[in-house]
Formats: sequence, C-alpha cells, structure tokens
Amino acid sequence: MLKKIRQIVAALSIVLITLLFLDFTGVAHKWLGWMAKIQFLPAVLSLNLIVVAALIVLTLIFGRIYCSVICPLGIMQDGFAWLGKRSKKNRYRYSKAKNALRYVMLGVMVIAILLGIGSVVALLAPYSAYGRIAQSLLAPLWQWGNNLLASWAESADSYRFYTVDVWLRGGITLGVAVGTLVILGYLAWRNGRTYCNTICPVGTVLGFFARFSLLRPVIDTSKCNSCGLCARNCKAACINSKEHTIDYSRCVTCFDCIGKCHKGAISYGRRRSVPKPAATKTAEPETVDNSRRNMLAVAGAIAATAALRAQEKTVDGGLATIIDKKRPERKTRIVPPGALSIRNVESHCTACQLCVAACPNGVLRPSTKLDTLMQPESSYERGYCRPECTRCSDVCPAGAIRPITRAEKSSTQIGHAVWVKANCIPLTDGVECGNCARHCPTGAITMVPSERNDDTSRKIPVVNTERCIGCGACENLCPARPFSAIYVEGHEIHRTI
Repeated sequence: MLKKIRQIVAALSIVLITLLFLDFTGVAHKWLGWMAKIQFLPAVLSLNLIVVAALIVLTLIFGRIYCSVICPLGIMQDGFAWLGKRSKKNRYRYSKAKNALRYVMLGVMVIAILLGIGSVVALLAPYSAYGRIAQSLLAPLWQWGNNLLASWAESADSYRFYTVDVWLRGGITLGVAVGTLVILGYLAWRNGRTYCNTICPVGTVLGFFARFSLLRPVIDTSKCNSCGLCARNCKAACINSKEHTIDYSRCVTCFDCIGKCHKGAISYGRRRSVPKPAATKTAEPETVDNSRRNMLAVAGAIAATAALRAQEKTVDGGLATIIDKKRPERKTRIVPPGALSIRNVESHCTACQLCVAACPNGVLRPSTKLDTLMQPESSYERGYCRPECTRCSDVCPAGAIRPITRAEKSSTQIGHAVWVKANCIPLTDGVECGNCARHCPTGAITMVPSERNDDTSRKIPVVNTERCIGCGACENLCPARPFSAIYVEGHEIHRTI
C-alpha cells in the first residue's frame, strides 16, 4: 500500500513539474510554480530557509522521501529502473557506501557555489538536469503536437489552438541533455540509484539527515530467513541481508523491499535499536564518527556559502520570426531585468532552463561560454524583451532572477543601445527608415539629419543612453541584414533610470 501511494504521488509530481517546462501559455507557471521553488538546491541558493527547513524536517521524519516523490530526476531514474526490472528480476545486490566519492562531489559543489562557477553547479544539480531534459527534448515534441492540433482545428474553423515557433535554443544544452539522459538512464536501468548515492550532492546532504529519521524500513530478525530477496530488489543497494542492516543514508524510501518480503520481516515504522553481532562492534564506531564529522564540516561550509550569498542580496515585444538576422558580438552579455547583476546570476543560477522555457518572446537562451555554460542570457534575433512581461522573474526558483513588477522593469536598465553607422539603411541604401525610433518604448532614440547643416538629408538615429533600458526592440526590428545597425550592449550591474 505504501509503495502504491508513493508511486501515485511521484507520478503526479513529475507530470506537474514537466508541465512547467512544456507550457508556453504561462498557465502552468501561475498554478504550479511553487513546485520549482520546493526543490532543495534552488531553495538553498535563494536562501528560502522555510523550504530548506521543511525539507530537512520531512527527511528527519520520513527519510529520503524527497528523492522518491519530489525530485524529478530521482523519479525519472525510478522509471528506468522499473524497465530494468522487467528485463531481469532480482537484479540488484548490496554494495558498501562510497562515502569518499560522495563527500568529494559535495565539496566540489560547495566550492563551485563559493567561487560562482555556474557551469559546475549546473552539471551537478539534479533538478536542473531534469529541467534541461524536459526543455530540450520534450518541449519541441509538445510544441509540434500543439501545432498539429492547431492545423486540425483551423481546418474545422476553430481557433482554440495557435501555432508556436519550434526551435532549439542551444546546441550545447541539447548535447548535455541527451548525454545526461543516456548516462543516467543506463545507470538506473542497470544499477538503480547509482547517481543518487554516489554523485548527487543533494542526496548526500539529505542522506546525512536520513540516518536519524524517525520512520524507516526496519528488519525483524525473528521473521527474516536471510533469503536476500530484499537486497536483490533494493535499487539503492543499501540492504545487507546477511547482517540484517540497512544503510539509511542511501535508502530513498521507495518501499520496494517491503513489497518483496514474503515473510513480512521488513516494516516501515519508528526506529528501534537492533542488537548487532559481537564481531561487528569493534569496527563500526570510528567509521561512523568520522563520517559525521565530515558531514558536519561540509554542512558548515554550506552555511558559510549561504551567508556569503546573502550579502549579495543587499545590492541596491515583437514576435516575428527573423531567421536571417545574426547575433552581434557583445562585450558584455545581457541578463534579464530582476537579475540585479551578472554576478548574481552566476552565483545563483543552476541552469534549469525554466526561465528559457517561460520566455514568450524567444529572448532568453542558454549561454555557450564555458564559465557561464547554459545560464540564461538575452539576445534579440527572434524578439525583444517586452516591458510588460515579467515571466522569467516570476518562475525562477533559485534567486538568480528576482521577482520584479512591471513598473520596476520599465525603469530597469539592463543595457544600452549602440548605433553602427556602417550598417544603417538610410546611409547604405539611401532610403528612409526610423524603425528603431518608432518602436522604442522609452523614447530613447531620436532621428536627426545625417548631415549637420542639411535638414533634408537622410535621418539617422541618436541614442539617449540615460533613457535606454536595453529591451532590444530597436535591435530586433532593425531591417538591416545580416547584422542590425543598432544593437544592445549589456551592463554588468543593472541600474534604475
């Protein structure tokens, strides 16, 4: 019964989280956005202490139930493990915990957060890994299906659906998503929760607290006949059937062992002391104590990381598809309003791609640079950042893009426009234009005669950088090809105008 309940809740959880990355209408984010904010690592990076404390308390009561019913990557691995069980039953076996590797990977994550190495954080974060898979692989299929429905509806004189552009926002992100799916899928199919119990830093942290959980699977030695069936069905490889012990730091509370035991020797309830054979008493204490010291040291490092990041918090649309426009070379990349600064994005972003999925104008896409790999940045080949849209700031769960109102966004300067004389159509083709000035939402562009003493000469744009907010309307709607005659240069720290 417990296993069935867990499976139903887990299935519902992964479906709803996946909808966050597939939905392009904004409806799912309005009702389900909280599911992204209860993920462990985004909550830590955003200093959402209430969520972090709630997840720790949940673990102290039920064990690593987070890994089985909340974490989408863990639930995905359970799906591949189920396929593996169908091909070969009783496929697992007990293995000792690789604590050294677990703590090394956790230490790497902490150091990456401290140094602001976003690419490392992005590769190790479990929620973000699943987000990239959903956004890069499932979202295009979802959009193609929508467009097919739209065409069928249109043939029936119904316009309940509308077509959307289907495009892959980043080749590197796609490659990482495919690689993650293949590697983790194979590991889970063959060995179950290998990634969760050796690599995942969130699993290591929660595993430490799970050792002291109130409720846990317990082996009744008076009923157990040492058949080993529980161990051969434990995808976490944490049941030692010979010694009748369970490594609770690796147990993900899946209840598979309870369902497989024919003798009813395993139950889920309050922990109780079970006497151990005398031969094992001399070797255990020192190992357990050392692991606790290691975990406490790492926990202190995490707390220090959160404290350092807390100080950073005190710092002060055309939809037309333009295929042939090329991206300009910017000296400073553009991050969306609400990000505060490039450093804030680098320090908090886990590259989950939720903001990329939510952007209705095709402005956000993953970075291809190594130091900011897969983190969002703005580019205006397909659209511009509409002043009334705050979608990315509404959905970000990690604090990389803070919530911002429409009024605040309209006065936030994320960059400034730069005019390129050599590309401007009035000078190159001898025709009137003024597209950039007509569509500037802040009136920061004025058209003036190209010849100072000739009022009848072709007019060219002049940018008032004090009024420009860097929305990219001018760059996007400029008819010059292949490069716009006006483009936006980003600001490292956003300003209010």
